Amino acid sequence: MPKSPNQKTKLLHLYQIMLHQTDEDHPITVAQMIEQLARYDIKAERKSIYDDLEALRLFGLDIQCRRGKTPGWFVGERDFELPEVKLLMDAVQSSRFITQKKSDVLIRKLESLASMHQAGQLQRQVYVSGRIKVMNESIYYNVDKLHTAIAGQKAITFRYFDYDIHRQKVFRQEGGRYIVSPYGLIWNSENYYLVAFDHAHQEMRHYRVDKMTEIVVTGLPREGRKQYPDFQLAQYGQKHFGMYSGREITVTLRGRREKAGLVWDRFGQDVILVPDGEEHFTVTIPVVMSPQFFGWLMGLDGSLTLVAPAEAVRAYRDKLSAAMQTLS
Repeated sequence: MPKSPNQKTKLLHLYQIMLHQTDEDHPITVAQMIEQLARYDIKAERKSIYDDLEALRLFGLDIQCRRGKTPGWFVGERDFELPEVKLLMDAVQSSRFITQKKSDVLIRKLESLASMHQAGQLQRQVYVSGRIKVMNESIYYNVDKLHTAIAGQKAITFRYFDYDIHRQKVFRQEGGRYIVSPYGLIWNSENYYLVAFDHAHQEMRHYRVDKMTEIVVTGLPREGRKQYPDFQLAQYGQKHFGMYSGREITVTLRGRREKAGLVWDRFGQDVILVPDGEEHFTVTIPVVMSPQFFGWLMGLDGSLTLVAPAEAVRAYRDKLSAAMQTLS
């Protein structure tokens, strides 16, 4: 009997059948495999199926055989276990910087990592309070371009915009292009930010990635190392609360020893806490003085006290007084 033109793809189809249709709770028999292959006009015998399954096992697919009341063959361990796929899907669904359209596309792709039976468990909606999807569909590709520029140490140009009350883009700098040298991406306050050396202002700045458009990776070498020879991306992120800009200043905070975790959670465990008596400590750190920094202190309800420098203490008191006046 002549072989069909599809016979050469038999092993590939069997590979897909096993991955897509089987799992530990849903094995299939050899007879069912032969029936499935027949749908692709591929003829198979039991012995050849056993040989093919062994070939797939040697290739690295975890082919398992079960005997008993529900005998059959199935794929056991996968590259991504079901709990791992669920975790990835939750991250995609709850992420603010990924638009709803792109979330749907990514979720469908993630479903392919599990069997069709397990995919039903992945259809769940994750709700996070205040997590509103961005409107800029191109952010997914912006991040990829920025990683390319960072890896190649090349400058980029782009246009930067805000939205008006009609959801229309309003470009900054009258629509002119920014030229910057990217140093890294920071995930902060549910947004992606590009940290880059601004060529026009000769300083490090950051930009919301979802507000960047028409990004071009140039052939120009990255600038900024002369001005910032010891620049560290992590330190930049720690100083900028909520990625608000402002004047950088070194402040001293004081707190009770049991509140040390508040400092380490925000600034990392490399910062040095200095004992201040038996029950307190002080820590001196650089921050960008901004409404977000003061808001962070307010939210700690007195667990940490700003004690120096005097100008920062005065500014904080003014902020507290202004907040009290809004309540009167």
